Amino acid sequence: MFRSLYGKLALALLALLGIIGLICILVALFTARLFLQEVNQNLDRDVAQHLVAEVPLLDNGEVQQEALEDVFHMMMVVNPSIEIYLLDPDGKILAFSAPPGKVKLDHVPLDPINRFLEGPANLPVISADPRNPGVAKAFSAAPITRDGELEGYLYVVLGGEQYDSAVQLLQGSFVLRLGATALIAALLFALVAGLLIFFQLTRRLRRLVAAMDAFQRSGFSERSVPAAGPGVVDGDEIDRLGATFDEMAGRMVEQLQELKRVDSLRRELVANVSHDLRTPLAAVQGYLETLLLKEGKLSPEEQRQYLETSLHHSDSLGKLVSELFELAKLESAETRPNPEPFAIGDLVQDVTQKYRLEAERRRIRLEAESVEELPFVSADIGLIERVLENLIDNALRYTPEEGNVKISLRRDQRAVVVAVADNGAGIPAEELPHIFDRFYRSKGGRSAHQGGSGLGLAISKAILDLHGSGIDVKSEVGAGTTFTFDLPIQPPRST
Repeated sequence: MFRSLYGKLALALLALLGIIGLICILVALFTARLFLQEVNQNLDRDVAQHLVAEVPLLDNGEVQQEALEDVFHMMMVVNPSIEIYLLDPDGKILAFSAPPGKVKLDHVPLDPINRFLEGPANLPVISADPRNPGVAKAFSAAPITRDGELEGYLYVVLGGEQYDSAVQLLQGSFVLRLGATALIAALLFALVAGLLIFFQLTRRLRRLVAAMDAFQRSGFSERSVPAAGPGVVDGDEIDRLGATFDEMAGRMVEQLQELKRVDSLRRELVANVSHDLRTPLAAVQGYLETLLLKEGKLSPEEQRQYLETSLHHSDSLGKLVSELFELAKLESAETRPNPEPFAIGDLVQDVTQKYRLEAERRRIRLEAESVEELPFVSADIGLIERVLENLIDNALRYTPEEGNVKISLRRDQRAVVVAVADNGAGIPAEELPHIFDRFYRSKGGRSAHQGGSGLGLAISKAILDLHGSGIDVKSEVGAGTTFTFDLPIQPPRST
């Protein structure tokens, strides 16, 4: 129990209240004793003086035993708690009212007596109790003189042994017992109230701990218990801590899910790339082995065919490796764009012309819509050419025979918008958010002969990200796909 914060707070409160209660009782007893002594000394201040004035106790230094016995007897009847001592001028005890063997001291210090006799002072003035060495008591004192000469002192101890201990004082006073009982009751009430308050205050901490434990048990993948309650914007430190934990846990869950998704895509890409790498390698190896085994048996035409096929697969392999390195350089920020002004319409015409023969071979209509008086754009012309090549190549591969691929340009307020559209197979809606991921290969409408490394769109997006431009896609299965991006207009030069 005491390992929890609530248990430690409860133990600390119990100890604190116990210490405070003990201090209060000790202070109350001490002040009660002083108050009792002060009252007694105020009430019986002149007792010794009256006795000295009424009864001759010393005569030329000789103790008047009979008179002293009468005084002892009278005071025992009036107040049994009073103790009377007859002192010489040096404070030596000459006689006393106590039974034999009770008195332990033979001298009483004179300094407290002199201060008492000097006049009004802060009471109580206390001095030694001859019965109890080391214990100070309130007293009354009066000098005994003869013809102006000091013969001794009458020293009266007020209270005697009645309240020598705190227990005796407490037992002898109903008010003190009542006060001690009330103090203990108040401390118990404060303890119970404090425990209830601590329980309420630590409730949110317990909820936070429960949320953390549940989050840990889930492998940091689920948040089953919210740590913060509603309305924590203006809450205290515990509320803000719970809200921070909720936010942190949410981000961790999202990041773990994203990591799992990316890892799954990475594994799929590795499998796809491994397959794409093995296929051309196996083909090249097979044709080369055939040439070696049938050396001198093949006609020149067959040898040329084998070599051309090996070269084709070697080119495919080189292109795939090149794209992998290109994407790695783009994502590591190793490639920096070198913006320059150029005519985007001319670049589109050049890239379109490059793919004209491939489009004719696939029996696809490839056209570039030219717009006159387009302004120059500012971008890295080599990287933008790579984007156009990837988008056009992608469109040709997913467009069936007799289909159309169109590149259009239009001017926006501050940019020129480039769109590459086809009427091919289209992309399913659930795949659209992932087609630019480097580890993702869309399966919508893909057939075996379409080929491709699946890296072209990721490369295009990385290039446009370096230019601060995004790329958008709109697609409908069976109707076609349109990729759109924009490039900033080159501002006119000041003359």
